[in-house]
Amino acid sequence: METENEINKAIIATTLEIHQDFPELSKYIIEMPVTIPNVANPEITTDNLKDYSESLNALVTKYSKSKKQ
Repeated sequence: METENEINKAIIATTLEIHQDFPELSKYIIEMPVTIPNVANPEITTDNLKDYSESLNALVTKYSKSKKQ
């Protein structure tokens, strides 16, 4: 299992990739449902971070495949 630090590094790397390679996707990072907590004081867990990291990766993967077509 990845540590919180490793997941944060992955999130930063993917976010940087989006800003450099696909800047048109930057606006969607803020709008991602995974980033909008449904409680007043959300707890940040490794599971939450992993979900966010996976959603960022899915966004990049899906978009890059559509650009190739």
